[in-house]
Amino acid sequence: MNDRLAGAIVGTVQQRRVLLATSLSYVIVILDTSIVNLALERMGRDLAGGLAGLQWVLNAYTLSFASLLLTGGTLGDRLGARNVYIAGLACFTVASALCACAPSLPVLVAARSLQGGGAALLVPASMTLISHSWTGSRERAAVFGLWAGLGGIAMASGPLLGGILVGLSGWRSIFLANVPICMAAMVMALRVAHAAPRMSAAAERKFDFAGQAAGIAALALLNMLVIDVPAYGWQPLIAAGALAAGVIFVVIETLRTQPMLPMSLFRLPVFAGGVFVSMVSACTFYGLLFELSLLLQRQQGYTPMAAGLAFLPLTLPVPVGSLLSKRAIGRLGARRLVAGACLLSAAGFLGLAGMGAASQYWLLALPLPAIGLAASLITPATTATLMSAVDDRRAGIAAGVLNAARQVGAALGVALCGTLVTANHAIAWGMHWSAMAAGALSIAAALVWWHAGRTIFAATEHRPMNRMTND
Repeated sequence: MNDRLAGAIVGTVQQRRVLLATSLSYVIVILDTSIVNLALERMGRDLAGGLAGLQWVLNAYTLSFASLLLTGGTLGDRLGARNVYIAGLACFTVASALCACAPSLPVLVAARSLQGGGAALLVPASMTLISHSWTGSRERAAVFGLWAGLGGIAMASGPLLGGILVGLSGWRSIFLANVPICMAAMVMALRVAHAAPRMSAAAERKFDFAGQAAGIAALALLNMLVIDVPAYGWQPLIAAGALAAGVIFVVIETLRTQPMLPMSLFRLPVFAGGVFVSMVSACTFYGLLFELSLLLQRQQGYTPMAAGLAFLPLTLPVPVGSLLSKRAIGRLGARRLVAGACLLSAAGFLGLAGMGAASQYWLLALPLPAIGLAASLITPATTATLMSAVDDRRAGIAAGVLNAARQVGAALGVALCGTLVTANHAIAWGMHWSAMAAGALSIAAALVWWHAGRTIFAATEHRPMNRMTND
């Protein structure tokens, strides 16, 4: 640990409370995107849910998280980050308890949606609390690095921790475990003094209710269309509704003077490319988590605990890559690093596509480290690049869009992979075609990123990254 990070962590009593509270909550929020995968088999058995229902258990969380993330940031700016943070914690705690007590799959899906809403309040408020508590840019960057690193560790440990909890105490324990941790974070947050809000344009932004409603409708209908295709076939009305809602959302955000999602950001090629790469990375990684958990437990007969251990080749490289990413960016440059990581991910998925259902575990595990390492390098590199490519006044909204894009990608990955499994009537064949598609998408992401960065990186590749405007 370097002196700058150590000094930032020591800080004042107020700063330590902020760091502890926000870290606890962020770990739980990220953990709930991956820990549930190992419980799906037991959930389906206990609640008599089919594959489509299990997909909604995952996607209800990520969709509400993604849809409400930008609104959560606006609420924090207008009502105070501490107040919104505590409200988000309370929502997440209640929703976790409801998940643990859910008597049926529809109730569980509804509670998971409420969980995602709480997460959408928590994450931007956490970032604001950290930003208000550390005024020095270097100290703030060090704390954000620690905060994000803990999230990476939580995501990586989710499958193993989920397997252990489900194996020892049943699937309801993964939600019950959230309750005391969230309550501890709430106690810490209540002891944090109110911070004087900084004046910003975001604080004066009006709520974009129409845009929010259109965005939620478009994402929900798109996922419904993809998930229900195997059972009900192509549904033109839902497809038309998803398309119409998407078009209405774009029109609203283009015409509004204070949009929830400024469409002008996408005129910057590196921003549009970074959002696409982030969506592809989340789509392929979380789709793999979903399918691999089903393959190991349903088809190969692994217990939840054994399946959690089997995920280690995929998840262990994640914190390693997160720690090495800053040094790798300095040596290779963001353009080469992200493009190379996308190609590494493609190689891993194409290698996985060649494995059959009867393959020995060690053969199945061989491509997994490449996929996990690539995902862990892509996220910090694209985030750092995008945050340096946009104007300071738009940094908050840019971070919100990037986080929302990752959650949308995760939801689409689960939806698409589940559909391929059902359409092929076998998990192994569905996984084969999903891995082929993931490999192709990863190659496309590498090409998009390389093309988007051909001008912006030429000026910044060999010197410290400075913040640029999009004028």
